[in-house]
Amino acid sequence: MEDKHDSRQHRDQANVVDVIINGGGLVGLALGCALGDAGLRVAVIDRDDPATMLDAPYDGRSSAIAWASQQALAMIGVWDHVATQAQALLDIRVSDGASPLFLHYDHRELDGQPFGYMVENRHMRQALHARAAETSTLELIAPQSATQISRLDNGVSVQLSNKRELQARLLVGAEGRLSPSREEAGIQVSGWSYHQVGIVCTVRHELPHQGIAQERFLPSGPFAILPLMGNRCSLVWTETDALAPVMMALDDDAFLAEIGKRFGDYLGELALEGPRWSYPLSLQIADRYIDQRLALAGDAAHGMHPIAGQGLNVGLRDVAALTEVLVDAARLGLDIGAPDVLERYQRWRRFDNATLLAVTDVLNRLFSNDVEPLHLARDIGLAAVNKMPDLKKLFMRHARGTVGKLPKLLNGEPV
Repeated sequence: MEDKHDSRQHRDQANVVDVIINGGGLVGLALGCALGDAGLRVAVIDRDDPATMLDAPYDGRSSAIAWASQQALAMIGVWDHVATQAQALLDIRVSDGASPLFLHYDHRELDGQPFGYMVENRHMRQALHARAAETSTLELIAPQSATQISRLDNGVSVQLSNKRELQARLLVGAEGRLSPSREEAGIQVSGWSYHQVGIVCTVRHELPHQGIAQERFLPSGPFAILPLMGNRCSLVWTETDALAPVMMALDDDAFLAEIGKRFGDYLGELALEGPRWSYPLSLQIADRYIDQRLALAGDAAHGMHPIAGQGLNVGLRDVAALTEVLVDAARLGLDIGAPDVLERYQRWRRFDNATLLAVTDVLNRLFSNDVEPLHLARDIGLAAVNKMPDLKKLFMRHARGTVGKLPKLLNGEPV
């Protein structure tokens, strides 16, 4: 009888945590690792089977990790698991179509550190799962989904598809743009479609890329060439929603020929590696980031155009800010799910995110056209910034994610 009581007590304790994170993607699991590393008890719910996901072949998708984001990943013990798979971004070149004028960021003009890194998503997932397994206060529950969420004044309970029930002070919705947690809370989103499609793939090339990232603005939208490990690059090709399906339907040779027209020959012969992906591009921001016992992070809170490659980085800024807010409250003995604690997170992140979304929106509208007066103005503007060292260094620091009031993790400091 005593053994059964002890077993039940242990089970009940295992089902009570400080924070439940709904969504075990790159942002959700990074948040779990950050909070667990700081000593909070965390349960991360992921609908995908880790065994299937982590053993999957390369799917062609990669992410840009800004310097500040890399600092945060290093502080929570994730970077050690992926550093050997990360390609440093040493230079960035921005040009308007075939214009000879361009903007050139050189990492040596700052402190010699890279602007960031390119990492295949599969390697980042593997690194996060490896760190999660090392974190004693973090439990990854997968494959499971939340079937019922009850948010009350004093806490939140989540029932899983296997009938297990979790209880916590706070629920974090990190399930992506179609966040069920956000929907359950009745939080509306604002935004619009760009009538553009992002085509993503990886190419292998003959000549070394030397760590140089290129962003070429074409009438249909930006065409980004991002260096990966080895003689490979990740392409993020913005095309009109009318033409994108035609491009996706081409056979490999014809598709590669279309890439070559936009890519040029500076890296020699090209070959496709892995599949192609496409997704509609839109702007989206939640009307609020918090509700009773709920906080939103990552794409559940915001979604932006990939023109600046900041999607994951903005999510990791959410991670760093929310971690600092919750850990500060916990150390003061406060209720981490209380409205005033969550309001601090919302004030910190929503304005910054809204500003960045506005900037990327304006840039996309300014550059995604072939209006001759705008084309001339863009060329002159890029060339002018290239000749203004102080302004260019400010833009370079923005690219590294080191401008503004940063959470401690982004500065490479422990929370």
